[in-house]
Amino acid sequence: MEEKIKYWIDMAEYDLETARIMLKGRRFLYVGFMCHQVVKKFLKDIMFL
Repeated sequence: MEEKIKYWIDMAEYDLETARIMLKGRRFLYVGFMCHQVVKKFLKDIMFL
């Protein structure tokens, strides 16, 4: 179970960093999509707690 939680947190952090990079490049549509992915992955993490 702990491995799944760490996996979702790691993936959410990766997506958040991607959103930051996209923001610098002014790719706003992709920023929104990546932030959506971050929220989705953190919610999955909460489900495994």
